[in-house]
Amino acid sequence: MNLSDYRQEIDRIDREMVRLFTERMDIASDIGRYKKENGLPVHDPQREQEKLASLAGQTREEFRPYVEGLYSAIFELSRAWQEKNQ
Repeated sequence: MNLSDYRQEIDRIDREMVRLFTERMDIASDIGRYKKENGLPVHDPQREQEKLASLAGQTREEFRPYVEGLYSAIFELSRAWQEKNQ
């Protein structure tokens, strides 16, 4: 493979990641409505910690800090989206 081939693969993966992120945020919106209707707080630190631990266990050790950073950012964006749409 050459650099152009690698970049095409990254572009393909990025398109899929955006599609999945959008799907995830749509579900986060549903969760936000559920939480509002049931008087639950948007932020659930215990759930986030459990999720981070689970995700870290699903990736290679050298990528764990990066996966944790990625999902910490995703959780923050999800909370912001839920709060905006309540």
